[in-house]
Amino acid sequence: MKRTAVAVLAAAGLVASLAACGSDDSDDGDGAGKGAGSYEGETLTFWAMDGSTPDDWLKDVKAEFEKKTGATLEYKVQQWNGIQQKLTTALSEESPPDVVEVGNTQTPAYAATGGLSDLTELKEEIGTEWTESLNESSIYEGKQYAAPWFFANRVVMYNKSIFKEAGVTEIPQTRDDLFAAFDKIEKNTDAEPIYMPGQNWYFFDGLLIGQDAELVKKDGDAWVSNLSDPKVGAAMEIYQQYADYSTAPKDKDEATPQQGEVFGKGKTGAIIGMGWESGIAVEASKDKNFEKEIGYFTIPGDTADTPESVFLGGSNLAIAAGSDKQELAQEFLKIVLSDKHEGALAAANGVIPNKDSLLSKLEGNEAAEAAAPAAAVGGTTPLIPEWGAVENTPNPIKSYMTAFLNGDSHEEAAASVEDDLNERLSQE
Repeated sequence: MKRTAVAVLAAAGLVASLAACGSDDSDDGDGAGKGAGSYEGETLTFWAMDGSTPDDWLKDVKAEFEKKTGATLEYKVQQWNGIQQKLTTALSEESPPDVVEVGNTQTPAYAATGGLSDLTELKEEIGTEWTESLNESSIYEGKQYAAPWFFANRVVMYNKSIFKEAGVTEIPQTRDDLFAAFDKIEKNTDAEPIYMPGQNWYFFDGLLIGQDAELVKKDGDAWVSNLSDPKVGAAMEIYQQYADYSTAPKDKDEATPQQGEVFGKGKTGAIIGMGWESGIAVEASKDKNFEKEIGYFTIPGDTADTPESVFLGGSNLAIAAGSDKQELAQEFLKIVLSDKHEGALAAANGVIPNKDSLLSKLEGNEAAEAAAPAAAVGGTTPLIPEWGAVENTPNPIKSYMTAFLNGDSHEEAAASVEDDLNERLSQE
């Protein structure tokens, strides 16, 4: 399934000041149906994930919504752990939450079960400038079932002192430049060039996107594994080049242990991760000045003019199909997704907004600026409802990666997990 490149800037989670929020909007027109101000006595329930809604941002949204509609906003924070089952259950009940935040790669699964409202008309009204590729995950079988909200991607986080000691004086512009920098670190310092565990799956997904490799293909009406495709093997060979510079375990991912903690010990030249992982590194270092040692740059690709492709994760907003407040929920989305509040969220959380015209809100966030160029060649995991089961532990793609790094050929590693992958893709 083709994953389109994302022609936008991306950001990773260093929190910037809300003072960078955009100018006020003039999008205060009346809502459809009843019209603004005529929902007195009604309550709209909004489920959002922990960390998605800064306090000042939420306060401003709530005030504008309640003033405009006369309704009350009930906000409930959710945790990512267990959210898929909780939300699946909630959407099937008689009184579901009215508006929900859903992961972009999870959206097709909720749409396929009938849990989300068709927002095609809303998209035509307020979404004509949404970045097309960011909006891709909100579409299922040609209909609009959600709205793109915010996104982020990975960067190279590096230790400035180690790079300097190694004699690396310029930011690598190509993948070969980066490997040359690792060679210098290996030769001239006692540091590990990069911490790259064998199962950094989302970094690998970016490499797959860069090789135009598809993990699944259609066989009649069913999705089946395409893991044996030579393009997948080509992506894995690039991954191995990174892993060869690392002593990290081949059967663990970047969270086991937390790679930020490893980086924070000061003996690692670089990691590939999200901007917020710098906070983990600083805490692990126990050095008040360690934050000054951290730098960021775009993951370089084959040539200087094209960075490495990246996985873009993020969130969409959707209206529950079972909600009896469809018009009021659309009024809420018009406010949340307005330039005013979308830009404010980008500035506050260092995340990518849903349209190009708001990208200036990311300026001043070093991690976001490093992520920006790579997002132009970014994408997602396969946007099919069946994909969710694939990433359940143990993820067979991770098992393939470990097998390859342990010496199996691409064909052998793919064959060892394809039965499991196909079984997961067949789950309903």
